[in-house]
Amino acid sequence: MPFELLCTVIIGVILGLIICFAGYRFFLLLLPIWGFFAGFSLGAGAMTAFFGDGFLATTTSWVVGFVVALVFAVLSYLFYAIGVAILAGSFGYALGTGLMYAIGLDPGLIAALVGLVVAVAAVAITFFLNLQKWVIVVITAMGGAAMLIGMALLLFGGLTLDAFGSDAVVDSIMASPFWILVWLVLAGAGIFGQIASTRAFVLEQPEYLERTL
Repeated sequence: MPFELLCTVIIGVILGLIICFAGYRFFLLLLPIWGFFAGFSLGAGAMTAFFGDGFLATTTSWVVGFVVALVFAVLSYLFYAIGVAILAGSFGYALGTGLMYAIGLDPGLIAALVGLVVAVAAVAITFFLNLQKWVIVVITAMGGAAMLIGMALLLFGGLTLDAFGSDAVVDSIMASPFWILVWLVLAGAGIFGQIASTRAFVLEQPEYLERTL
């Protein structure tokens, strides 16, 4: 096994376990990382939707992706509420666009707009019903479970490092009933584990963060 692949799998498994089973406890540390990747995906994806180029196929998409990523990362670090909104919104956007792709719609402006509508709805519901903690628990458990499966796919040859990415992992999971079942079991275990271990845990925030819990 190549050394870089081994290192990637080991680090990925450790991070996946932390995110899946302790995402709420370590949420403040994960915020800027999640914000960066959510911002990059949104910025680059918007360029793809508006101009019809392939994802990250142009210099402009890379530049816009990094700019939006940095803005989201900084805002996530400074403001807890914005970080939760980005988390819920990124999940809603992925859900909305995923549904459009599932019914046969190609990536483009319509799918992006539907994704944005679902993202806004997800953020509104999260804060209106005061579901911040549960959103963090559920989404980190689901994300950590997907990361663990991604590492398994890398380890056993289902994916290569060159083709590795969140979209590739999700596509691989959705294409296999076995991996869907594994993902659901891992995510369910992560949700149960986080709920059980944080019943009396209050997320302590530094003074500079908004206190919205």
